[in-house]
Amino acid sequence: MNQEEKKAHILFLEDDETLAFVTADSLRSKGFEVSHFSNGEEALNAFKTDGFDICILDVMVPGMDGFEVAEKIRETDVQVPVLFLTARSMQEDRIQGLSIGGDDYITKPFSIDELVLRMKIFLKRRNVDTNETESNGALEIGKYRLDHNNLVLVFDGIEQKLTMTESELLKLFFLNKNQVLKREDILISVWGDDSLYLSRSLDVFISRLRKLLSKDKKISLKNMRSVGFVLRYGGRGSGYGG
Repeated sequence: MNQEEKKAHILFLEDDETLAFVTADSLRSKGFEVSHFSNGEEALNAFKTDGFDICILDVMVPGMDGFEVAEKIRETDVQVPVLFLTARSMQEDRIQGLSIGGDDYITKPFSIDELVLRMKIFLKRRNVDTNETESNGALEIGKYRLDHNNLVLVFDGIEQKLTMTESELLKLFFLNKNQVLKREDILISVWGDDSLYLSRSLDVFISRLRKLLSKDKKISLKNMRSVGFVLRYGGRGSGYGG
């Protein structure tokens, strides 16, 4: 039985009673099992004792906020997908969420269809990754070594834990170094969809990847205006802007 044949169990953290009721009810009607919590402490305690397939965390909740909950989750589980719900639009907040282990974010107000699409993408990807063999091996560029199966990026012997999405993106760029990847092709390959709201997510992840790869000066992740991105290695110029 795969992830979509059984009821995926969702940890849902949201303190807005109306939004929580409507969202949880809609998700249950679409075949998901939903455990709702209105504060971070309750959500974290449940995560420690129950099995969840995906976590949906509102950032602004009383007490322990969504970012803090995600940090605690990542201390014991680097694979469970974590999606943030946020009313914030500042890119710094989005980057913070991704840097502490979030896989993606959804800005309020959102549609149930958008949320379900994101969830199914991550659930499908997690199921595929679970069934991958170790024969894929590691990928190397410069001083970096990507262990895609174990979600780890290594630089000079120092390990950096990755989220599932970071690992998927790095694998795609490592396999296609010095080749221009179209934005829509990246979105289809990693998310399975090239919608506008996923394109905004990609931009945030690109900023995150640039920081992860910044220690090797021979590596640069370039923006090819109106086209996509290219991972340059060896100091070759892109001929385009930044």
